[in-house]
Amino acid sequence: MQRKNLLIFILTIGVFGILNTEMGFIGILPDIANHFGVSVSTAGWVVSIFAIGVAISAPTMPLLFSGINRKKVMIVVLSVFVAGNIISIFTSNFTVLLIARIIPALFHPVYVSLAFSAAADSVSKEEAPKAVSKIFIGVSAGMVVGVPIVSFIASVSNLQLAMAFFAIVNVLVLIATLLFVPSMPVKEKISYGTQLKVLKKTVTWLSIIIVILLNSAVFGVYSYLADYLQTVTNIAANITSLMLFIYGAANIIGNILAGRLLTINPIKTILSLPFLLGIVYIIQFFMGYLTLAMVIIILLWGILAGISANITQYVVSSAAPEAPDFANGLFLSSANIGTTIGTAVGGLFISIMGTQYVILVGLLSVILSVVFIFLRNNMYSAK
Repeated sequence: MQRKNLLIFILTIGVFGILNTEMGFIGILPDIANHFGVSVSTAGWVVSIFAIGVAISAPTMPLLFSGINRKKVMIVVLSVFVAGNIISIFTSNFTVLLIARIIPALFHPVYVSLAFSAAADSVSKEEAPKAVSKIFIGVSAGMVVGVPIVSFIASVSNLQLAMAFFAIVNVLVLIATLLFVPSMPVKEKISYGTQLKVLKKTVTWLSIIIVILLNSAVFGVYSYLADYLQTVTNIAANITSLMLFIYGAANIIGNILAGRLLTINPIKTILSLPFLLGIVYIIQFFMGYLTLAMVIIILLWGILAGISANITQYVVSSAAPEAPDFANGLFLSSANIGTTIGTAVGGLFISIMGTQYVILVGLLSVILSVVFIFLRNNMYSAK
């Protein structure tokens, strides 16, 4: 049991390091712009190009590595990230920095999908959602906690030391993997053809659509939360940072709750989420101008968003249990597509109607998700 817990802990920190490398650059974009002599919008490519790399590789790379010993795959991916981190620290050429970003991005889905699969395989089928929810703590921490940490390091020292934080985390996980992770040969190699067959199943595509819609519902609104707080709620920038931190902490609570809820009653949990999320958005639409109300809304919203992340992974992995690594790759790709669509549509509502109406992308997405969740549940109940 201790060995399993240690494995899950290493995987969680590993996912934190991977996601931190992706998202942490958001907090140091002005520093990158100054250091490399480019505009902030150009510097933003270090984030965009990473996301593009993940979206491209997510459906294919986990599939290609699915038959290789998982420990060896972990070592390869972490080594690529460490190399990319080190190059990022010492390069003075912006193009080289972009290359050092996109190559690790291509390997990002390999480690994350493998982490989900390995965590689920380390426990019984009934306890798998709880194990996966622990990995999602690393995802949430990497997306939310890493940004202020790296930003703080840059503000009190310099850009190189801030970027060294990425390398240090990944080096520590690489060492822990080498020393403490046992060899994990693939027990039963699944042919590429067998794995690709999951794309012929209607339930797989229904699950992918649900992931896209729920990610659109969450990130279509969350992407503009800072702007919403400052223009609709009218709070100061320093309070905005605190509110974003509350959202991140609530997200982690949601991850923990989701593991238990999906273990007890997955169908009810999946079906309840869009309704609860819709209620929160309706309250936010009418009470978003009140600071105290927004504190409560952000806390509840953050918890539901954490639960949503686990649900979206669960619906895809449970639809294609015969190809777990490929299914997790499909999940990552679908999640990125949903985030991109939601953010674009949310921006459209803001440009046409104003910031307050960004809530509409969340409401429309949850309404559509309910339709596809019912269709998916009917397929399972008909069996």
